Formats: sequence, C-alpha cells, structure tokens
Amino acid sequence: MNISELKKSITTIVESSTEVETILQNMCNLLKQEIEYYDWVGFYFKNGDKNELKLAQFAGEPTEHTIIPFGKGICGQVALSNQNFVVQDVASQDNYISCGWKVKSEIVIPIFVNNNNVGQIDIDSHSVNPFTKDDENLLEFVCEKIAEIL
Repeated sequence: MNISELKKSITTIVESSTEVETILQNMCNLLKQEIEYYDWVGFYFKNGDKNELKLAQFAGEPTEHTIIPFGKGICGQVALSNQNFVVQDVASQDNYISCGWKVKSEIVIPIFVNNNNVGQIDIDSHSVNPFTKDDENLLEFVCEKIAEIL
C-alpha cells in the first residue's frame, strides 16, 4: 500500500466508528500490518492531570512501559518538547527506555487538540535507520485524524 492508499484507509478507519478505542486499535493494526518495519505501533495519552503518559491501544508485543513519566525516554521527551522525535538508532540515545533488545529505532509524533499536546503515536522498529520524511508525514496525518475524534 502506498502513502496515498494508506491515507485513504486511515480516513476510512476514522469515519467507520464512533468508538475512539476501536479507531485507535484499527489504526495500530493497519500501520503494523502495512509497513513492514513498523514492529510495534501504539498510542500514549496524558494520564489525567499527572505529568505522565499512559499506554492506550497498541499492536505488537506487550510492553511493561504502560506509564511513562514526562521527560523519560523518547515518549516522555516528546510530551515536554511538543516536537516530532525520530531516533534512527536507539543505541545513540542516553535518555532511552528499552522496550526490548529487538528495538533498534523509534519515531514518536505528538497529537495536538486545541494546541495542547494530549498524546502521541509511538512506532518501534527492529531495523536501524528505517524512517524517512514520508513516515513522519504519514504519522502527522494519523495524529491530525486522531485529534479530530478526541
């Protein structure tokens, strides 16, 4: 599936249900299935008024990182910076939370609702240096679509 087809499928998923949890799970499943180097796809959201993220829906191996404090790891840094974070080789990061020995790279894109960072999509890959600008653009599109339903 090319980027254009993926965007159509993403839009269809968002329009196919009123259940946010169902939409998020279907989004995770689609991305993990269609992009071979997306080995884990998940959403984290701000946990109430705490300065931490809580794992929501995901596709891939279960993780023990269901709560991530702001500032810790790639996800926690994105919660504070409000910026995309692309890590082509996790071994190069000092502030990295390992989700398993297979993970070699990670990309995290924030989700904004009314200019507030409410969560993020997190992708882990078992390959070094897999992510391109196309991945970043696609995941920004996903986050924009998710923001519409939150």
